[in-house]
Amino acid sequence: MNSPAQKVGELLSLLYSVLKWFLLALIAGVLVGATAALFLNLLHDGELIVAGFAPWLRYVLLPLGLLASTLLVVRLAPEAKGHGTEKVIEAIHRKAGRMTIAVIPVKLVATIITLSVGGSAGKEGPCAQIGAGITSTLATWFRFNDEDRKKLVICGISAGFAAIFGTPVAGAVFGIEVLFIGQMFYDVMLPSFVSGIVAYHTALLLGITYPSQTLYVVPALSGSALLWVLAAGVFFGIVSLVHIESLGVVERFFHRLRIPYWQKPLLGGFLLLGATFLFGPLYLGLGMETVNAALAGSPVPPVAFLLKSLFTGVTLGCGGSGGIVTPTLFVGATAGSLFALITGLDGTFCAALGLTSVLAGAANTPVAATIMAMELFGAQLAPLGALSAIIAFVISGHRSVYPSQVLARPKSRILLVEKAVPVDESLLKRHTSDLLPVRLWLRGKRLWVGRKGRRLQ
Repeated sequence: MNSPAQKVGELLSLLYSVLKWFLLALIAGVLVGATAALFLNLLHDGELIVAGFAPWLRYVLLPLGLLASTLLVVRLAPEAKGHGTEKVIEAIHRKAGRMTIAVIPVKLVATIITLSVGGSAGKEGPCAQIGAGITSTLATWFRFNDEDRKKLVICGISAGFAAIFGTPVAGAVFGIEVLFIGQMFYDVMLPSFVSGIVAYHTALLLGITYPSQTLYVVPALSGSALLWVLAAGVFFGIVSLVHIESLGVVERFFHRLRIPYWQKPLLGGFLLLGATFLFGPLYLGLGMETVNAALAGSPVPPVAFLLKSLFTGVTLGCGGSGGIVTPTLFVGATAGSLFALITGLDGTFCAALGLTSVLAGAANTPVAATIMAMELFGAQLAPLGALSAIIAFVISGHRSVYPSQVLARPKSRILLVEKAVPVDESLLKRHTSDLLPVRLWLRGKRLWVGRKGRRLQ
């Protein structure tokens, strides 16, 4: 039994920890929020400048801009390659959160160039990587050990996500949920929440505004509503799978090309121009106009979600810089419009459901996606939104738009792993208690798991 002195000492230690991480998260939130506001303002200015050019010149700038972005990253900060959140996850798992300070300006400039000229990518990944770079630098200055460094870097992810989307709570949860599948670190929850909330309010004070849309047509909880949401969750889970695989196929295509690295962005730019000629400019840039149209219930092309995945895969695969969440929100919202078209349900409701459910399935973040649904569309969406997000999360299996995400716990007893490994290294382990044969696909290998656990290749 602890003595009174020991109890007092324990209380003081906990109080010290709370104050320490509150202050550190406060500093991180202010710095990341201010940097995110700078990034958003510069991005807005860049898009306006390019929009003022003649149409033919804007199209010429697309391959040249991708080339410039690639050269910046390769020559000055190779760590800034790809969509930023993935690199942060990799740094936390494999480098104890260590990132160089050069990532911050290089990622900022490279992403602004990519998005301004029409590259199909997102704006959250760069801010997550910039936030992680800032907090990793702080950890170096404070001479933190590896564990404290990783905690502070996670705060940078949360702050970047919160400041970009205007969702402070979802941003905080995203930062601690995106690292692992099936596991969350509660000891990082306090600093993540503080940094996310502070970054959001810092961006607001610096003039950043965030759109919000309260849903007025949300079905009442009933048996039929639950069945429709069950079907929607399965549909959005399949859309998540298609989105993940589309990005992977295009990325592998560019990786296997035996041409100089500087030729890949030029090739990618011309491929995007050809696709734009065929399908229109709807899928270039952030695409938020299409997302807003889907959320307003306006019709969008039925194949919009497929084309956005391909445009994004080409942009990031050829060397462009940007995030993956914003295109994923586009894919989800437009897939929701398609689901509404098929079922006759309300388009606005289905688009909101798809936006958050596809994020849950593709990024394996059902809790953050559910909270985002409430912050963006109102608390009345929470029950049905959570159900759809969780089903999509399960249906997507052990796949992710973040290959470095560690699989800590399987989503189903049918899908077992031997140890906690990154998603791209995970293996299916046969399981003898499944009731029905299930045909599974993983890493190009065809597996048949049946009652007796047989495996056929």
